[in-house]
Amino acid sequence: MKTSIFWFRRDLRLNDNRALNEALKSGMPVMPLFIFDTNITDELAVDDPRISFIYENLSSINKDLRKSGSSVLIRTGDPLKIWKELIKSYHIHAVFVNKDYEPYAIKRDNEAEALLKVSGIPLFRFTDQVIFEKNEIVKSDGKPYTVFTPYRNKWLQKLKDNHNALTVEKTPVDSFFLRKNHVFPSIDKTGFRKSMIRARPFDLSVIKEYHKYRDLPASDRTSYLSPHLRFGTVSIRKIVKKAIDENMVFLNELIWREFFMQILFHFPGVVADNFKPAYDDIKWLNNDKDFDRWSRGETGYPMVDAGMRQLNQTGYMHNRVRMITAGFLCKHLLTDWRRGEAYFAQRLLDYELSSNNGNWQWAAGTGCDAAPYFRVFNPDTQQKKFDPRSEYILEWIPEFGKKSYPDKMIDHNFARQRAIETYQKGIKRKS
Repeated sequence: MKTSIFWFRRDLRLNDNRALNEALKSGMPVMPLFIFDTNITDELAVDDPRISFIYENLSSINKDLRKSGSSVLIRTGDPLKIWKELIKSYHIHAVFVNKDYEPYAIKRDNEAEALLKVSGIPLFRFTDQVIFEKNEIVKSDGKPYTVFTPYRNKWLQKLKDNHNALTVEKTPVDSFFLRKNHVFPSIDKTGFRKSMIRARPFDLSVIKEYHKYRDLPASDRTSYLSPHLRFGTVSIRKIVKKAIDENMVFLNELIWREFFMQILFHFPGVVADNFKPAYDDIKWLNNDKDFDRWSRGETGYPMVDAGMRQLNQTGYMHNRVRMITAGFLCKHLLTDWRRGEAYFAQRLLDYELSSNNGNWQWAAGTGCDAAPYFRVFNPDTQQKKFDPRSEYILEWIPEFGKKSYPDKMIDHNFARQRAIETYQKGIKRKS
């Protein structure tokens, strides 16, 4: 029997899933597939919470599919090797995927497409994790935007002109799937074990008042959507529709996400290099002891330390605090943003290459539309403004105010002046 295959990746849901819905319209029974890609997973800890999150959502999807006699085929290994096996084992009509815009994913999908083509099997790709992709929001000359505000304005105008961009489709789960009961493996069979860190359910009720609480970490009034958007357990179209109806400030954050995605697509070199080459000659100190104190949350600056401890214990950090901790590492400690970016990549449940890279380069001043190099956040001032009663700090630093809490590892005024002078020298050398 000819079979269409839908390949789950960053779209772990059945409803309003573009490529899945197209597969179900193909006229052939659809076999859902997920590959634990060892090119990615080999770099992760055995109890990485993101694997647990993926596994739990796949398990939930599989239970829904079992109601109609279908199931998800789970494989672990190199995707190209697995596709070679699948081509031999199944009479594949076509493969359907939602697009991914990260450099590795593009390379992987291009190689898979070439392999499938040899056997006469087409690979169809669809836009799903963003509203507008790659070349849909560009300047009049076709070049990509590198400043957020004009990008946002063009994005909003295109949305206004395109009434179908937010169309939501329900998936007919009870039909069109291949009737086959694949064995759903235990998490141990994937080479991992269950993590103690769990992603929280998202909360859309906070969107309406997001603008009031977005900078107050103690309020805990954020949506916790980011891991769900990262792995596609919720439709971006559903979230954007709600944001348009309830809070344009929240919508702005969703547009930033797409802005950084198109930056990564058009400028893949940002993964390893400064977006602004003028900053290439900055002499980072990269002191290992300083980095260790920062990563453990023992800098003596409570807002920085609370954020790092929250990250280490939960896989999450409040967005305002991410700016403070990143700015502190780059400018107070003169540590290359790449080290901080890599640490966040290991720890964040919602780690997304484009946003993580974009925000770290923003904090360092090296990225597109970045904070100017001479803007050096004072963590104490930020604390007084956004956690005036030290509620957030006390939640994560039980020894705060006691002798056991460390002294400040560096004076703010000294660090600020040193950072400005170091940046100025680096930029001057480059010019």
